[in-house]
Amino acid sequence: MAIFALSDLHLPLGVEKPMDIFGGRWDDYVKKIEYEWNNAVKEDDFVIINGDFSWATYLEEALNDFKFLDSLPGAKLISKGNHDYWWSTKKKMGEFLEANDIRKISFLQNNAFLCDGVAVCGARGWILPTDKAFKKEDEKIYNRELMRFETSLKAAKELSDTVIATLHYPPDNKFMEIANRYGAYKVVFGHLHGRRAEDYTSSFENALLVSADFLRFKPIKII
Repeated sequence: MAIFALSDLHLPLGVEKPMDIFGGRWDDYVKKIEYEWNNAVKEDDFVIINGDFSWATYLEEALNDFKFLDSLPGAKLISKGNHDYWWSTKKKMGEFLEANDIRKISFLQNNAFLCDGVAVCGARGWILPTDKAFKKEDEKIYNRELMRFETSLKAAKELSDTVIATLHYPPDNKFMEIANRYGAYKVVFGHLHGRRAEDYTSSFENALLVSADFLRFKPIKII
């Protein structure tokens, strides 16, 4: 058993959303995801998808994206990103998967999953106060995400001493202080693409960028 991560799949199988405008790396990216995934992940592995899984606006529009993901090896743990407009309540999303016979996908939201002795948890995160685009109204959401992150880490720590934490947005000192307080082995995050991803540097040794295009669409093994 291994645990992988790959965020920002931006699957377009339910809506038309070309990604090649973001660079040639996105050409035929669904085929790249399928190829790289099948060559890396085994059926008894777990894969964290920490945000921006689908371009769908509504849950029903994401059905083909869910079916595609379900057909790939391994169990998948999905958390919310800033473009996951289809995201609903855990109850509604769970009923949707069950109704469509999708069996290898679960949702990370204020909870934690035990993956063969390793606890996986996380939150979305938010734009950081150091960002020039940060506004007064962002402060409330940012603080709420800090609390959600800690809630998920508490749940994880009750399951195992080995914890992998997920965020969609990059972490800052406050997020990492919480992660380190609960002894997170690794914090995986996404959201960054193209030049922003290539130029990103982090002072946090246990934080790892896992955006799909940055990783050439190959899931990265965490543990």
